[in-house]
Amino acid sequence: MSRQVRAIRHFNDMSRRLEVLSSRSKKPAPAARLATIPINTTAMSSFNHMIKPSRYPVRFYAWYLFWSVVVTLGILLGLWQWERADDKRDLLARRAAAPSMIEPVDTPSDGAQVYLRGRYLPQHTLYLDNRMASGRLGVAVLTPLRDMNGQLWLVQRGFLETGFSRDAPHVSTPEGVIDVSGEWQKAQAQGPLYGANQEGVRLQQLSLAPWEGALGEFSHHGWLHAEQGDGVLTPWWEASVMPASRHVGYAVQWWALALTAFVIMLFGGHRLAADRREHYERGR
Repeated sequence: MSRQVRAIRHFNDMSRRLEVLSSRSKKPAPAARLATIPINTTAMSSFNHMIKPSRYPVRFYAWYLFWSVVVTLGILLGLWQWERADDKRDLLARRAAAPSMIEPVDTPSDGAQVYLRGRYLPQHTLYLDNRMASGRLGVAVLTPLRDMNGQLWLVQRGFLETGFSRDAPHVSTPEGVIDVSGEWQKAQAQGPLYGANQEGVRLQQLSLAPWEGALGEFSHHGWLHAEQGDGVLTPWWEASVMPASRHVGYAVQWWALALTAFVIMLFGGHRLAADRREHYERGR
């Protein structure tokens, strides 16, 4: 009986020891661990204040700055096109009022109808390259003319078809005294030129400079686009004058863009302000 009692006591002692060892090896539950950590409420309050959206966020001002630039640009471009429309009205009015001049001594006004009598200088003929007429590829024939008063003029005689051939063009030129008439165009700035203007007898841009070395200066700064007369070929040139109504249309489009941008600016700014207030209230 005593052996049984001792065995039971020994078993109970072993059980208690195992429970103690087991309790020491266990980690406290997360909730219990967190409960033991002291909370600094002042620091947390400062941190919450830092992460609240600012009363004047950067993106709010960036939004208004960007769209303000777009609105201003649209207004300015519209005003520019409106001014160009006025300029085109003046230009068209001057062209319509341009006089007809017979063997003039004074420089004709742009768009004037000019009648000349004189002699061509065929040995000085050059060709304006890469012209198109009725879907055909060719050149414009440029021949100087000395009128009866000794004045030197440049006459653009019309279109000569060459196709894709790069051989030097050739055209017949009337001899003796001839009569020719057409529209006068003042010399004006051309577009960008890549490389030399003159390649053999071909010119890339219309200019008086290629003749001045051999013939001296022309009497008038411009050229005659021949329409009728001796030695005149197929007319191809016409004044490129955009109507004023086109510029007015462009102005309206730019102003419509500016108005649309202004509406977007206000609507988006209102949404940003509402979001800012909402986030601020939730962060308090």
